[in-house]
Amino acid sequence: MILRFKKYLALFSLILSLTVIINVLNPKLGLTVETWIAQTIPSPRFSPPILCNIGEDCFILLYPDRDPSTAAVDFGCGRQTYDGHKGTDFAISDAGIMAYGVPVLASAPGKVLRVRDGVEDRRVQDEFDRYAVEGSECGNGVVIDHSIISNGVGWETQYCHLRQGSIEVQPGDIVDTGNVLGLVGASGLASFPHVHLSVRYQGQVVDPFVGPNASSGCNVRQNSLWDRPLPYTPTGLIRAGFATEPPNLDKLWDGEFTETLFYTDDPAILFWIQAYGTLSGDRVEYQLYDPRGRTVVEHQERLDSPSRTWLGYIGKRNNPQQPLIPGTWRGEYRLIRDGKILIDVNRDVQLQ
Repeated sequence: MILRFKKYLALFSLILSLTVIINVLNPKLGLTVETWIAQTIPSPRFSPPILCNIGEDCFILLYPDRDPSTAAVDFGCGRQTYDGHKGTDFAISDAGIMAYGVPVLASAPGKVLRVRDGVEDRRVQDEFDRYAVEGSECGNGVVIDHSIISNGVGWETQYCHLRQGSIEVQPGDIVDTGNVLGLVGASGLASFPHVHLSVRYQGQVVDPFVGPNASSGCNVRQNSLWDRPLPYTPTGLIRAGFATEPPNLDKLWDGEFTETLFYTDDPAILFWIQAYGTLSGDRVEYQLYDPRGRTVVEHQERLDSPSRTWLGYIGKRNNPQQPLIPGTWRGEYRLIRDGKILIDVNRDVQLQ
């Protein structure tokens, strides 16, 4: 009994000593006991679960929610998340690209645990749609156990909202990093085409941008689990183009307004921009130029509310007094925050 007590005492003394050492080193190394524990948890490195160039033909629209209250904040102290969001959403611009086919990839080696397919791709637009997918919010998906690799014990990844009929794996399959699991879709509780990646350790959701056992909130030390640097881009461009009628977000997500050729008898010409992560106080600037280089429309405004996805446009009506003339029309757009240009885009269109 005395020997057992001495063993426990020695173990307690060792833990206490390590705690003191870490706290002493903290001012120089930025370590805390919590950070030290997080860094000692063996973990795989995860690859992005989508075959695309992030920031060019796909983008991260939503991050895990790091606020335990009913509020929401992402790891970069931004608002590209919502209350209770448990994963990272890698999005594509519209359903047209989704129909073409964008592969969803395994983020690390592992064994397929569960698969679901057969859920219809239908973007959720109202409460009726939300009710219709109750119980199958992930839509078509795959769950992978990473215990087959030495540092993957206790780790799982889940891939949601895949395209109906696209899943290429079965339970029990062994996959490697980059193996195709299926295609990006909009099944389940999805309001835009994307793949939602959830990372879990021992059943608990882990934000891969900060690592396991990180404290709540956004001002925490980051122990990224990604196998490459992923830039934090809380504000960016989704699409831009022209239309002959006022666009809306539903039609844009559906892939409409992709035309690059219009006619002088069209009722109007509109230059539109779809962006994400706009904030109250952002300044937006538009210009529309006719084929002679003249400024037809110029508009500036400050946004009075934030938006995870935002749509703006300017345009000119066609009328006998000032008709649309043939040639190349040009639209330009900038989003400026605190004096810094975050989005700078221009598009051309032909009228004949």
